[in-house]
Amino acid sequence: MTESLSVRVFADRSDACRTLAAEVASLVRRINDSGRPAVLGLATGRTPLPFYAELIRLHREGELSFSKVITFNLDEYLGLPGTHPESYRAFMQRELFAQVDILPENVHIPDGMVAGEALEGHCGAYEEAIRAAGGIDFQLLGIGRTGHIGFNEPGSPRQSRTRMVELDPVTRQDAAPSFGGLEQVPTHAISMGCGTILEARKIALLAWGAGKAAIVREALTGPISDQVSASFLQEHPDATFYLDAEAGSAL
Repeated sequence: MTESLSVRVFADRSDACRTLAAEVASLVRRINDSGRPAVLGLATGRTPLPFYAELIRLHREGELSFSKVITFNLDEYLGLPGTHPESYRAFMQRELFAQVDILPENVHIPDGMVAGEALEGHCGAYEEAIRAAGGIDFQLLGIGRTGHIGFNEPGSPRQSRTRMVELDPVTRQDAAPSFGGLEQVPTHAISMGCGTILEARKIALLAWGAGKAAIVREALTGPISDQVSASFLQEHPDATFYLDAEAGSAL
């Protein structure tokens, strides 16, 4: 593990999320005060839910405005319209955007209904939109059981960019309960690449529960390898793992 990659283990996920939300609110204020929008990279799934709840609380208490925030989501399932309840667009609207003062035009999520010849252009335009916004100031990540960040499954190159990915069987199994069965889970997604993610100026990875302990340990202390894309964070100058006691129990 490199000196730059820090690990913070908290008693529980609530403590971790309160701490990180306060740090992100401070970062947003500082960037906005400098005269430009703050650019946040966002994640989906169960892991960030308590973090988003904290951001909403800070917003309601007048501590955080999203009026000058631009967001880019990591990924989206291919073949799901934004109206599908399991789409990441619907997730973000439900769990965060509908409850804060973000401007709709400042929200960026890959379009799961892009297909065929339009796909490459759509992914290229997503990368260009990130560059045009000035790059990502803060990127939120979870970690999958395969060690993936975003949907960068085992074998995803260090320099990969936003693209179509095939989902690992483990990833699809983990999603099956939400979709009402494995056969309902999409087989592909659009995801920011490892290279895209690693260009963020600051990164926070959240992990909760004993089920994540082994993969967290591998990502932090194992070899840097495309088989565990989270291991690339060992090379990032400002990446921090925020863990509850169970997720940090193997360290």
